[in-house]
Amino acid sequence: MTKQDLIEQLSLVEHVEGGYFSETYRATEEMKTPRVGGDRSVMTSIYYLLTDDRPIDHLHQNQSDIMHYFQAGSAITYILVDLEGNLSRVKLGMAIADGEVPQLLVPKGYWKAAVLESGEYGLLGEAVAPGFDYRDMTIATAEAIRTQFPLLWDELSPYVRA
Repeated sequence: MTKQDLIEQLSLVEHVEGGYFSETYRATEEMKTPRVGGDRSVMTSIYYLLTDDRPIDHLHQNQSDIMHYFQAGSAITYILVDLEGNLSRVKLGMAIADGEVPQLLVPKGYWKAAVLESGEYGLLGEAVAPGFDYRDMTIATAEAIRTQFPLLWDELSPYVRA
């Protein structure tokens, strides 16, 4: 299977963060939130694909917890900044003996980016609760990240969309 096979067979489209995605599930049950627009689906799920020609999931932040599940291809490295401003890197993949993890929780409010460092593609799934809504996502700007994390700028700048 190639990246193009996956894009076609999973009906993936380009995502604003980078890579490709397709929403596979949106719960019909909703819950109240204090967020803009109020109610959200209880949960949503997507396929997400990074490829050798679209290898970066640019730095962004969500208001919901997101569970990432590795599914196929090459490992994907996540760059995370927690609520206290601590930076960490986690590799999502199946080489568990080498420190990779097959699933990764990114708690709400964390800044995250991801990169495919080798291979043609890395495919994962994501479950978001409360469900994903574009109004709940903030894509990093250089100015905001330089201001909020001046000591991390050199490490984060490759993942901030130009």
